[in-house]
Amino acid sequence: MPFDRKTLIIPDNTRFEEHLIVTNGDVIICDRSILEFGVKTDGRVFIGEGVSIEGDVYADNDIRSDIFSVIKGNVYSRANVYLGERVKIEGKLSLKGDLDVGDNVEIKEGFEAKGWINIRSPIPLVIYIFIYLLQLLKLGKSEEIDKILRELEEGGDELIPVSETFLFIPEGAMIGLQKSRVGYNMRIGSNCKIIGNYDIDGNLSVGNKTRISGSISSIGDIHLGKEAAVDGNINSKGEVKIENKVVVKGNIYASKIILSKNATIGGALFAENGVTFVQPSIHKKMKEKVKRFENNTDVVDEIKEILE
Repeated sequence: MPFDRKTLIIPDNTRFEEHLIVTNGDVIICDRSILEFGVKTDGRVFIGEGVSIEGDVYADNDIRSDIFSVIKGNVYSRANVYLGERVKIEGKLSLKGDLDVGDNVEIKEGFEAKGWINIRSPIPLVIYIFIYLLQLLKLGKSEEIDKILRELEEGGDELIPVSETFLFIPEGAMIGLQKSRVGYNMRIGSNCKIIGNYDIDGNLSVGNKTRISGSISSIGDIHLGKEAAVDGNINSKGEVKIENKVVVKGNIYASKIILSKNATIGGALFAENGVTFVQPSIHKKMKEKVKRFENNTDVVDEIKEILE
């Protein structure tokens, strides 16, 4: 499934516990992010450059950390662990596979590895690119050099294919126990339990039966799926759409509110452009009617009724 590198994605069935995020599939934590939780997954964990993780990291598969990252808890992997230069682990490292570490890696409480241990001084990727470009210059292949530089320049906005299930924390995001900051959009799956107050510089989508123990603030649109729950306030400069059987314990502030009549709001509603109440069954029939009209199925049904 493709995704952009700015959107924070939390997959279905993810649980925020007191100091630990429990999820499924791969976990990708991008450069200079701050995570005031630990992570536990049955997939792999990829940690970017200069990342700070407050808790423990558990993975059934590989764990890879880029340079200058800090993990303030223990690290455990049932597979291999790769640690870049100057990575710091303040707890203990335990793994059942191979350990590959760069220069000046610090593991305060020691490590236990079942496989091979390789200590290296890796050449940064930029050096490999530089050497390759020098060789191309010597061969006079200026067109190929231009192509490579174009691809490197445009690479920041390309879509990246990843596994079907993943948790993705974009560059510079902060996921905190009390306050979280997301610089772009955020997408939360179904059946999740999320802790914290979120300040989002984009749109927010919340899946069915997901509970957020905190407040939400967004400069974009907010959509709450069926039977979702928010324990605090909702504040949006865009449109807030609330589906059937949603429970919001606080106030809702938005440009426009579209509210299912079966939703429960504990506080007040404030909307500059008004509040629209939608009957769930009627709204569903209207969507089905539009879809059938677009597919020309209504015409066929009407002829069938006449013949009967």
